[in-house]
Amino acid sequence: MIRVLLVDDQAVVRAGFAAIVGAEPDLTVVGEAGDGASAVALAAELRPDVVLMDIRMPGVDGLTATRLITAGGSGARVLVLTTFDLDAHVFEALRAGASGYLLKDARVDELLSAVRVVAAGDGILAPAVTRRLIAAFARGGSTPPGAGAALERLTPREREVLIHVASGLTNAEIGERLGVATGTVKTHVNALLGKLGLRDRVQATILAYDTGLITPRTAVP
Repeated sequence: MIRVLLVDDQAVVRAGFAAIVGAEPDLTVVGEAGDGASAVALAAELRPDVVLMDIRMPGVDGLTATRLITAGGSGARVLVLTTFDLDAHVFEALRAGASGYLLKDARVDELLSAVRVVAAGDGILAPAVTRRLIAAFARGGSTPPGAGAALERLTPREREVLIHVASGLTNAEIGERLGVATGTVKTHVNALLGKLGLRDRVQATILAYDTGLITPRTAVP
C-alpha cells in the first residue's frame, strides 16, 4: 500500500485529491496539511511514501517544505504540483529534492501514475512542459561534484539514453526511438544513474542541462 500525504492550502482541492487517491486499492491517504510547516511535521510523524506538494501556500511554502522533508530522513518522496505559469520557482523544488512535478490540470490517470512512479523510486517530469521548464530555469545551478567528469564514464548508448531522458521521453518512447526493448532502456537508465551518482531521471535531466550535454535547441523533439 502506497501511503500519500496531501499538501494544499485549499481544503476543496485536498478533498478532491483525497477522493481520487483513496479510490485506488493500492493507495491510501494518511494525512492532509494546509501549509508547509504542517506538511514537514506530518511527514516526520506519518512517514508517508509520497507527499503531493503544492507550491504556493501561506507561511512555509512548498519549496521550503520540500527541502526540509527531503533532508529530514523520513524517506518520503515529494511530487510537486504546479500551475507552471505562476510557479516560477518550481525548478528550485526539483533541486531541493522533489522527485518530479505535474501540472494541476493533469488527468486523473496521469496523477495516479505519477504517484506510483515516484513511490517506486523513480522521478517524473510533466512531458508537455519539460523543455520549457528546463530552458527557463536550468541556468546557473550547481551540479553534483565531479558530474562533468562522470559523463565521460558513460558509454555512447548511455549518453544517448540520457539525452532522450532529458528531453522528457519515457522508457517506452526511448525504446521505440532506439529500436530496443523497454527493459533494455531501463537497464541503461539504471546504469547511467549509478555511474553519475544520481537518484532518478529528474536529477539526470538537471545534470544533462547543467553540464551542457543537452540544450533546449538540441533536445529530442
